[in-house]
Order: sequence, then C-alpha cells, then structure tokens
Amino acid sequence: MPKAPVRIVHLGLGAFHRSHQAWYTQQASDSAGWGIAAFTGRRPDAALALAEQDGLYTLVERADEGDSFTVMGSIVEALDGADIERLAALVAAPETALVTLTITEAAYGLGADGKLDTKAPDVAADLALLGSGSGRPTTPLGRLVLALAARREAGSGPIAIVCCDNLSNNGTVARQAVAGFAGAWDSEFAAWVTGNVSFVSTSVDRITPRTTEGDLAVVREACGYVDNSPVVAEPFSSWVLSGDFPAGRPRWEDAGALFVQDIEPYENRKLWLLNGAHSLLAYAGQLRGHATVAEALADPWCRRAVEAFWDEAETNLAGPADLRIPEYRQALLARFSNARIAHNLAQIAMDGSTKLRMRAVPVLQAERAAGRSGAAAALMIAAWMDYSASASPFHDPLEQAVTAANRLPGTERIKALLAVVDPALAGDAGVVGLVESLCGTAAGRSASE
Repeated sequence: MPKAPVRIVHLGLGAFHRSHQAWYTQQASDSAGWGIAAFTGRRPDAALALAEQDGLYTLVERADEGDSFTVMGSIVEALDGADIERLAALVAAPETALVTLTITEAAYGLGADGKLDTKAPDVAADLALLGSGSGRPTTPLGRLVLALAARREAGSGPIAIVCCDNLSNNGTVARQAVAGFAGAWDSEFAAWVTGNVSFVSTSVDRITPRTTEGDLAVVREACGYVDNSPVVAEPFSSWVLSGDFPAGRPRWEDAGALFVQDIEPYENRKLWLLNGAHSLLAYAGQLRGHATVAEALADPWCRRAVEAFWDEAETNLAGPADLRIPEYRQALLARFSNARIAHNLAQIAMDGSTKLRMRAVPVLQAERAAGRSGAAAALMIAAWMDYSASASPFHDPLEQAVTAANRLPGTERIKALLAVVDPALAGDAGVVGLVESLCGTAAGRSASE
C-alpha cells in the first residue's frame, strides 16, 4: 500500500504524538491524503528507531480487561530534528497544510509578561544564528521560524500551526512565541507571519506512559513480530480544537475530535482536573513513597487531596453543558485507577515550575479572589516545594533558580520558590503563610519540623 503524501509536519516526535495526533490522522476517512513527517526534539533516537521500521509501529491500547493492538502508518517520515534542510523543504512545500507541535510547555520560552524571553540563553543563541544567515538553530521554535521563512520565500501561501502542548490558550502561546522569534529576527518576515500563519488552540487528552522493555515483549508475543517502537496508551482519547485551517486539514472528527468556537472551558477542565491532579499526585505521591498514578490514588491521603483540589477547580469552571464536570471527574478516577497503565510520577513531575502556572495558580487565584483560602491548590505548590528540595535528579527549566531558593531559610525560601512559579503570589503574605503552613504535610510532617 503506498504511503500518504506528507501534508502535516510535526515537531516533537514522541510517544504522545504517536498515540494521539497520529492516531486521529489514521482514523480520518481521508487519511490516504494526509501523511505526517515527524521530527524529534533534542535527540534523534526516536526517529532512528522508527525509521528502521519505515515509520510503522504498534499502538497498544491498554484497558483493565486486556490489550488491543493497531499497526500505525500515518507517520510516513521519521526525522532527526537537527535535519533543518528537510524540515525547511517540507514546511515550504505548497502541499504542506499544517504544522503540529508537542515540544513541551517549557519550550515556548515566554516570560512573565507573556512574550518571548529573547534574553534566555538558548533563544538568544538561536537569534544570533538566524541573524548570521548561516546558522543552524537548536530550539524547536528557532527551527520552526527558519522553516516558515523558507515557506515565505517559496511563496507557498498560508499554513496552520496547531499547538498540542498542555498550555492554557496554547494557540496564543504559540503565536506569541513564533511572532516573538520572527519579530526579533526580521520585521518584514514577522509581518508575513501575522498575515499567513494561523495558530490553532487545542485541548489534548490521552494518558500515554513511557514504553518499557516489557511492552516490547508483550507486542512480540501477542503479534508475532518485533517492534522496537510500540506505544502504550489508555483506550480513552480526546481532542478539542479551535481555529482556522487555511490550507485544509484531515477529517479528525471521524475519530471523535471536537471543533469549537470557545476552547477555554475545555482547556481549563483538562488542565485543572486531569493535569492538576496529575501534578498533585506526582509530588505528594512520590513524597509518600509511590511510583505511579494508580499507586498514589490508592493512598487515601492522596485521594482526599485530589478530591479537595477538584472541588476548588469545579467551583471555578464555567462553560457549556457538555463539559459534564461530575461525569468527567468520575471518568478520571477510573482512568487514574487503571493499574495496567504504569504512568510514572517521576515523568509527570518534570518541569513543575512551568506546569504549576497553568494547573495550580489559576485555581488558587480564583479561590482567593472569591474570599476562600485555596488551600487545596496551595497544597499542590507546597508539595512541589518539598519535592524540589529532595528529588534527585530534579528536572526543571528553572532548576538553578529553584536550587538557589532552596538554600534560603524559612519564609524566605517559600517566597523565593513562589516567585519562580508566580511573582504575584510571592508578594501576597497570605499566600506565603498558607503555603508555608502546608509544606511537609504530604510526607506526614508538620511545617515546623
């Protein structure tokens, strides 16, 4: 069977992309016309492994009652992210209609003002390379901007960028990041981006743990072939999108994707209820000796903490009737309790300073503005603080600032760590006192110990 032509370029080739956007594309009734060229981030390993199999891999849907297996073929090229020439050629091709992104929350590089932090070392280095006219950007955004410049040069017309990272208003975030890069490089090119690039916001949802050696053995035994790159995911999936596709798109709605005018209620439901609970479990659960989401949720203390946070979040969620918050919460409990999905807390815990800004801070601020304490949201931040002082290794884009803050004594430490997450919170004495009182509680200690 011939491969589909490349019409989608993806940045961030990883397990989630392969369980989610690639799955939706394969399920579309017009999938024969929509092939994906997927580029890795910092390392080429995933692309090299997948290329050995001509882009084919097995999606294992893991339910309580057993596994099901699907051979995936929607990724027609798997490429090293450093192959900038191929990236530029594909984005510049008139047949390419959209670029999808799963580059992680931290990769957008926005400062507290919501604009690109051009002084960040990696951003500044890429801008210098772009300015030299002969450099090779190393960040996903720098590479994307260079490829968009190639599209402009080729006269290939409008294109959509579809952000699939767990960020509130992620289409706007992507716009700010790309426009910031473009504007800092070349004002005429920035004007072209404004007029020719559509930024689509999305809410994505499918629990996709890291693949293990055991998963490779399961595929080998059940399917009778060797797959070096299978992906394991829960049966549930959700994709909500809002924005324009000036050059077309696959019929993702055939697989259940939902297209809406106002995505914010769906984003908040997912970011607060699912991702927020994940972060709370990641920090508190590890402090209490647990390794997976299912293990942590089985701990009555963690279960109560999650339910309390959900109560706060639900109070501040507003939107259409089809949000169905009570049903969504019950479904999350069932999904989190699926012990056959080994969703590791250490994986979820990474990049906490960025994630908490979307998962805990909005709920805490809303609760405080309504005259309530926001203790459940504050507990998530307190657990992150405790975790940051004890985890080894500790992965965070602001690791140096977190490490420096953890050297400070008492209340000064709390203020400094809050400033890493949200400077306004660090200036609120009530919040500082609340968070300080909650530090140590996840591990069963009082804050004074």
